[in-house]
Amino acid sequence: MASCWEATRIALGRPVDVLQMPDGSVLISDDSRNRLLRVSYGVAPAVGLQRRIEVTINDTAVTPENLTSSRDGTVYFGSMAKGTIYRAAPGASQAEPWILASAAGLTRVLGVLADDRTNTLWVCQNATGGQDGAPVAGQTALRSFDLKSGGAKGTYPLSPNGGVCNDIAVAADGAVYVSESFRGRVHRLKPGATQLAVWAASEQMNVIDGLAFLADGSLYVNDFATGKLFRIPVNADGSAGALVAIETSMPLVRPDGLRRVGPRTLIQVEQQGRVTELTVSGNRADVRVLGDGLPRASGVTIVGSSALVLVELTKAVVVPYRPQ
Repeated sequence: MASCWEATRIALGRPVDVLQMPDGSVLISDDSRNRLLRVSYGVAPAVGLQRRIEVTINDTAVTPENLTSSRDGTVYFGSMAKGTIYRAAPGASQAEPWILASAAGLTRVLGVLADDRTNTLWVCQNATGGQDGAPVAGQTALRSFDLKSGGAKGTYPLSPNGGVCNDIAVAADGAVYVSESFRGRVHRLKPGATQLAVWAASEQMNVIDGLAFLADGSLYVNDFATGKLFRIPVNADGSAGALVAIETSMPLVRPDGLRRVGPRTLIQVEQQGRVTELTVSGNRADVRVLGDGLPRASGVTIVGSSALVLVELTKAVVVPYRPQ
């Protein structure tokens, strides 16, 4: 928005010269008041977050573990407790029930990922029960839904008696990759395939959580338990290369949600309470703290010039963010 002279009957200053800055804003000198004024342009309300400080969910006992957003600024939450998918319209400060668990057969949803290219919402759902005599409900699987209508598209089960379907990333070729926590595995769904296949596995990433691709074509994953960051190259034939540990400029504590924000840059939340930017160069990542004091931060998504950080398994808060 422009914070400058307005068309009023009273002159607010005398503009003398202008200078356009690299970010597109304009500096104007005012020699009647010996000051500089800046005209800057905010993100359009449809995708911006200038007027809201958080996004809550219009329901009780939801326990969302992750969130995602589409290009138009729509925000989606999963629910571990209820399985329902919640959706907040662009610019809205509250998400409403959208894909009902009772209708879609969803249970214990963790990761969610909006893929605008294929108009798909990818969802990690997990079976419940099975302990202390409780009956098993649902199945652990990757699910897909129409990003606009919410209609079900496909179900791709993980191996029985496996770990937790945690999070999702989509490669440039459209293949979908899923992290399986407590088994140290990454599953892949090739374009057009009807079944998931184990793509990579290692005890070094036993509690694998977030995952994202960078411009080098490699998959980057974090481990919630050890705080490690790894790169998994994609070989020419599509198979997984050797796991490479990435040195970080500061320790990571309980890293969780991970998203790409630039060719070499990731944004990540840590459940110790912070959101960070990771810039990868070779086998090292420089860590820049964007926000701290974010209790139990578990998911992050970018909308406009802000990051929405999921905190306390309850709501998303706005953290201003501009990639360096």
